[in-house]
Amino acid sequence: MSAIYSLSEVEKHNVKGDLWLVIEGKVYNVTTFAADTEEKVVEQQEELKQEPRTEGPINDTDPMRLRMEAFVKGLQNRIVNDIEQIDGKQFTRTAWERAEGGEGITCVLQDGNVFEKAGVGISIVYGQLPKAAVEQMRHNRGKDISADGPVPFFAAGISLVIHPHNPNAPTVHLNYRYFEIENPDGTPKMWWFGGGSDLTPSYLFEEDAIHFHQVLKDGCDKYDKKYYGQFKQWCDKYFFIKHRGEARGLGGIFFDDLDDKPADEIFNFIKEMGNRFSLSYIPIVKKRMNMKFTPEMKEWQQIRRGRYVEFNLVWDRGTKFGLETPGARIEAILMSLPLTSRWEYMKEVEEGSREQDLEEVLKNPRDWIPLD
Repeated sequence: MSAIYSLSEVEKHNVKGDLWLVIEGKVYNVTTFAADTEEKVVEQQEELKQEPRTEGPINDTDPMRLRMEAFVKGLQNRIVNDIEQIDGKQFTRTAWERAEGGEGITCVLQDGNVFEKAGVGISIVYGQLPKAAVEQMRHNRGKDISADGPVPFFAAGISLVIHPHNPNAPTVHLNYRYFEIENPDGTPKMWWFGGGSDLTPSYLFEEDAIHFHQVLKDGCDKYDKKYYGQFKQWCDKYFFIKHRGEARGLGGIFFDDLDDKPADEIFNFIKEMGNRFSLSYIPIVKKRMNMKFTPEMKEWQQIRRGRYVEFNLVWDRGTKFGLETPGARIEAILMSLPLTSRWEYMKEVEEGSREQDLEEVLKNPRDWIPLD
């Protein structure tokens, strides 16, 4: 389903019950959901596995918003299929619509054989930015956006978080997104990409950290030799739980407001990194998912997941933006939270323990592979 990006630029036609849009001279088919309701959530186990439907294939001459939408939908399907093959249980796929403009697909697997909870969600939303979001962009991101009147926007992205059962297997996070502020005629006034991927273990296996970072670096180096070093440091700084004085995990890469190169070049970089997810994570989880563990190790995992929750609810900008966006689907925004977590008063770890090894790395981030 393709979104309505600017009402001033599209021509609507009702054809056999479908909604068709003309955007920049091209016609796109938009399948309508329950026009008599503001929002309808529909279970579509098979239909949602299809690629986005348009009059023709998306190509390099189409608007970036359509190209990003097609990419995140395809990537979501591939990642979900990879995780299902490991777990043996299928995701629940839920399509949703935002009354103010937009749609999304949330795929969640809970209480699986390997994964306690895995969520892979995409969203394609548009409309008017609320004043709180505009102010946040102006002050936190330095964006030259007027807050005096309506600010039309478009955003498309994919986000995933996977929490395995086994404490030896790490949690992983990925997010890649495209954001656009529109001119009155519907053309992009301002655009940027953001995203990254990071690893959060409960127990430290240095070879896992090295593998994960190497896969990311190899992808970055294809586009800019400086990217990995810059984005790795940015990740260490961003995913830091300030009130705890420690990192959320072992890092990876993180970047935001990326617009210093042609959009096509950055988009190709986004695709490269998104397509590297399975290579970066699947070998690690396969190696760790059947390892033996004790009840004490499971308890420690729950404490570490509590720290994960703290970061996401207190510090994460994406969560804050989502909660401030009118009509946002809260279930999708909070999909990243683990199914279970734990807080203990004044929890201390034993000297020389594996738990202490992890804490040391979280308080003093390492360079897992050499920086160029």
